[in-house]
Amino acid sequence: MRRRYQISSRRLLIIAGISLLLSPFLLYGYLCLLRPPRTNQQQTLFNGVVYQRRALPTPRPVMMHIVTVDLTTPGIKALVTPGTPTQTHGITTARTTSEFLDEFKLQIAINASYFHPFRENNPWDYYPHSSDISHPWGDAISNGSRYAKPQKNWAVVCISQQNKAQILASGSCPQDTAQGVAGKQILVADRKPMFYQSTDALDIKPYPRVAVAVNREGTKLWLIAVDGKQKFYSEGLTIAEFTNIVAELGVHNAVNMDGGGSTTLAIATSSGAQVLNAPIHTNVPMRERPVANHLGFFATPLHSQK
Repeated sequence: MRRRYQISSRRLLIIAGISLLLSPFLLYGYLCLLRPPRTNQQQTLFNGVVYQRRALPTPRPVMMHIVTVDLTTPGIKALVTPGTPTQTHGITTARTTSEFLDEFKLQIAINASYFHPFRENNPWDYYPHSSDISHPWGDAISNGSRYAKPQKNWAVVCISQQNKAQILASGSCPQDTAQGVAGKQILVADRKPMFYQSTDALDIKPYPRVAVAVNREGTKLWLIAVDGKQKFYSEGLTIAEFTNIVAELGVHNAVNMDGGGSTTLAIATSSGAQVLNAPIHTNVPMRERPVANHLGFFATPLHSQK
């Protein structure tokens, strides 16, 4: 009887050990199942807001997410993450895109500026966490208040008090700007794709990408996110490939925003924020990264206008 008990205990220990070893792989597999399916989709999310999901087979498996915002639609209003109310300039409190959307009761939001400091060593060792201090690169304006200094060569998205949008290579938004946020390089200028001789490893390898684009009149704005770093699901685009695809949308001007593990597009639902893409922070699928700032929009529900 004692021998049988010892054998049973040994088997339980072996099973427990195997389960422990397999648990990270099982968790990873479960998170992969939460990613949006590799199917094409188009739907109107809110009044003036249309979403497209595109599963591209070439140049490699890529998932692309496009939100078109009609700025002339009643109820559409932009918001950039506010700065921290301190005397120190250029500071924000890091948040995930979903946290930003929920906190300010927005309908749609995307990550925006590059920022510092930043590290990503493993799922436990990274910076910033939510509520940590962060510093966005380039111009940043929220509700007419500038909280970060413009920087040359960091192109900006500027939305005026009249709800007109423009993208400027100068790096500085004009005086009447209500919401402004900096990206990096211009991808499209006057409908022409802009290509750069870059030696940056992150530009020349497939990678998750984010862009903001506008039409010539400044009445239409695109939020564009490409997932990456996920083998066989979405492996990302080089900056040149991304530039070509954004230009093919027919945009007038477009700017490259922070990408990589920051890439996150979220919308409001009746049960809270829902992520439309497949972010991958610290190599964990569907994990959002806290970032310095975001670009979001208020919009009205579809049933609110007849």
